[in-house]
Amino acid sequence: MPGGRLTQQERQQIALGLADGLAYAEIARRLDRPTSTVTREVMRNGGPTAYRADLAHRATERRAHRRRKATPQAPGRTPRPADGRDAEEVREYEETFTTVFMQSGLPKMTARVLAGLYMTDAGSLTASELAGRLQVSPASVSKAVSFLEGQGLIRRERDEGRRERYVVDDDVLYQSTMASARSTAHLGEIARQGVHVLGPGTPAAARLENIARFVDFVSESIARAATQARDVLHAKPQAPQAPQGPQAPSDGAR
Repeated sequence: MPGGRLTQQERQQIALGLADGLAYAEIARRLDRPTSTVTREVMRNGGPTAYRADLAHRATERRAHRRRKATPQAPGRTPRPADGRDAEEVREYEETFTTVFMQSGLPKMTARVLAGLYMTDAGSLTASELAGRLQVSPASVSKAVSFLEGQGLIRRERDEGRRERYVVDDDVLYQSTMASARSTAHLGEIARQGVHVLGPGTPAAARLENIARFVDFVSESIARAATQARDVLHAKPQAPQAPQGPQAPSDGAR
């Protein structure tokens, strides 16, 4: 299996595979590359609908040039992070993660903030820590976290130093999913109102009724699945109960 960076020819084959509707795994098989390599390449360069081989190749060369310029290394020495992670691999994954959030509709800075929060071991950062991590202005961070909080994707809390920290955890994900289910259900309510406005029995009303029934089913399924997942995947183990001693006989048994 070949290693190293993708060549321009390989990127062209990826673009052709995407145009033909091939899955990432099939494209990777034809290139004799790991599926993760193809997935990361596509997601960090516009996604499956906007990927262009020439632009992706130039972007990769620019990133490599910036890294060489920013972090000159002594010959024969390879820095090793204290946590044992591959810094370059982590950085590339964060770019991929950010791109996925952008494709779901988040603005770029908002997507960067959310990806950064999910990838920190603590699961929380202050505004200044986010600004330093992303190398952006505090104002950019403030705008992004306000949007994310409004969407229920993060929450804020105060630490022991009374600093505000922005948090992502299992409960935030659950609450965000439930908010999405409620938003979907609201669409069904509005569609059902249109049935009465347009008149039952008309083609338009029948269409809206189908929308409402479909949305009702989907939103109820999402809410039920989210609740089940929270109860099963994130249930806290119960403390063992102390063994009970012999019970005194009841009055009837005396």
